[in-house]
Parts: sequence; structure tokens; C-alpha cells
Amino acid sequence: MRFLLSCFSGSSFGRTALLLSACALFLAGCASGGAVVKNEPAAAVRQEPPARLAGAIWTGPSARTMLFADKKARYVNDIVTIIVEESSQADNSADTNTSKSTSTDAGINALLGLDQSVLKRNANMGSSISIGGSSTSSLKGSGKTSRGGAMEATISAKVTEVLDNGNLVIEGKRQLTVNEEDQYIIITGIIRPEDITSDNMIESQYIADARIIYTGEGIINDKMRPGWLTRIVDWVWPF
Repeated sequence: MRFLLSCFSGSSFGRTALLLSACALFLAGCASGGAVVKNEPAAAVRQEPPARLAGAIWTGPSARTMLFADKKARYVNDIVTIIVEESSQADNSADTNTSKSTSTDAGINALLGLDQSVLKRNANMGSSISIGGSSTSSLKGSGKTSRGGAMEATISAKVTEVLDNGNLVIEGKRQLTVNEEDQYIIITGIIRPEDITSDNMIESQYIADARIIYTGEGIINDKMRPGWLTRIVDWVWPF
């Protein structure tokens, strides 16, 4: 601090050097703050090997040291094969049929003689004052909706976490590119070790909190979507 004060209060050369240093620090801070951070893929979680005792050849339990057990996924970074066989079908229908009919009649036989005066002035009213009306309404509607889907695939997933109760959190990704058309399959969820077969495979119906995504990017996907102007018109069109 004393050095800075002495430079600032000293010669013009010291003040110039101090100003240039401050500008350099400011530009360096701006350069470091504006750096673009790329979305790099997350690094795989590395499981530390168990501590080996001095003179011991046993490395601890792992998928490679289970001599008398099936080669199934049990630990972080182990791989399990997912058999995706999803099929869904839903139907819904509704019918509505209503009707209503109303009839009303009213008349005046005597009204302190005023009724006779009204009838004499209005001959088209007939011999008595009467009011009548009727209405009829009906409604009939029906609707039906149906939706179904099916997906079959086989994908390998990696164990990303072992929960306290022994269940395994898995995540699997696959990318297929054909003629500049990219297809992606992503699956995540939680599985139980006892649901894994001896061949280290599990069906998708045994995955809890399953999330299966099958999407694509490319020329075919672009042609299946309307243009941006059409989408804007559909969004703002009130009818």
C-alpha cells in the first residue's frame, strides 16, 4: 500500500506505470470473464479401488473377483444391457344425448274492466287476453380418442450411482448417424440388482422412474415439421 501511494505521489512516470498496470488488470479480468465455456460431456464417476493390505493379494469385492457369482452389474461404472420393449394402447369414448321441451300458457279473465277496454281497442286479440309460449332444445354429441405406441430396442447403460438400499441408478445413451441423419436413444432410471438376469440383462418394464427418449435430427426431421412462418401463423391465428 505504501509502495502504491509513493508511486502515485511521485513522478509522472510512476503514475503512468500504475495506470497502465490497472488497465492491464482490468482487461485481463474482462478476458477471463467473457470466455466461452463449452458443454463438455460429464466425466465418468471413478470408483476408488479398495485399500490393499500389505502382503495381501485380495483387492476387495468387485465384478472381476466374484468367482462363484454371475457377472452382473453391482458397482459404479458397471454396464448392464437394457431390453426396451414398450407397448401402450389407450381408448376413450363418450356419448351425450339430451333433450328439453317447455310449454307455457297464461290468460286474464278479468282485470277491473280494463281487459274489456283493451279488447275493444285491439280486435285482433280475440275474446280474451292470453299469453302462451313453447320452446324445444336438444343436444347430441359423441367423441372417441385412441392412442397407441410401440418401441423395441436394445441398449447398454452404465451404473452412475449405488443407492443406500442397493438399487442402481443407470444411464444409457446411443447415437446412430446414417446419411447425415442422427438418431438418439437415451434411457435413465433406477433398477434392482435382483431383477438383473444371469446374462446381465434387464427388461425396461423393471426400471423405476424410467425415462426413454427416442428422437432424431436431420433432413427427415426438418421435413416433418412445418416452416417457421406457418408455425407463427398457427400460433397467432384465433380461429
